[in-house]
Amino acid sequence: MKVSIEPSWLEVLQSEFDKEYFIKLTHFVKSEYSNNVCYPPGGEIFNAFNLCPLPNVKVVILGQDPYHGSGQAEGLCFSVKEGIPLPPSLVNIFKEVKDDVGSVPPVIFSDKIGKKMYNGSLRRWAKQGVLLLNTTLTVREHMPLSHQHQGWEDFTDVVIRKVSEERDRVVFLLWGGPARNKKKLIDTSKHLVLESVHPSPLSANRGGWFGNHHFSLCNRWLQQQGMQPIEW
Repeated sequence: MKVSIEPSWLEVLQSEFDKEYFIKLTHFVKSEYSNNVCYPPGGEIFNAFNLCPLPNVKVVILGQDPYHGSGQAEGLCFSVKEGIPLPPSLVNIFKEVKDDVGSVPPVIFSDKIGKKMYNGSLRRWAKQGVLLLNTTLTVREHMPLSHQHQGWEDFTDVVIRKVSEERDRVVFLLWGGPARNKKKLIDTSKHLVLESVHPSPLSANRGGWFGNHHFSLCNRWLQQQGMQPIEW
């Protein structure tokens, strides 16, 4: 099956595209997009791969499924398109980034009363080698988890294994139970795995998200391995 995806990923994933589960998944996704409003836009489903080629991967962040509101999803976990208000999980991520390493997202503009609009697109992370991977890559509008158990999880499990096998010294940031369950797919003898609760308000406010220092710990380890840190 022909899939439009960045060449380095195509090389290691081509065999998956020809498997029965992926062919069924493709039929499901095409039907969903034909009969319902779904996200992200069809051309952005593989953005995580297209913006972060396999040889560039230094960090992997695992999300659940795309944002399901209009104009939000852009094929990168936790990321929203420029000009879209920040979802609560992303607000908490940026709060921890600021407290941990002092970075703040760029301001797009200020409105008439001076309120700042921050840029919630994480493309700048992807271009530095952060693979922003959702375990399910598509969703129906206003129906979170609606595309679960159709084959995406099998596909993204393979992606995680391929990163573990093909790359050396990658930092995996596993936030929340579903992401932490993927630890078994990672060779922890050569990669760093950092685990935490999910940054959503429901989890983060119970404790364990704020102060986890994942961003500074990630950068410190990358520098110890002789790599450039991420500009969060």
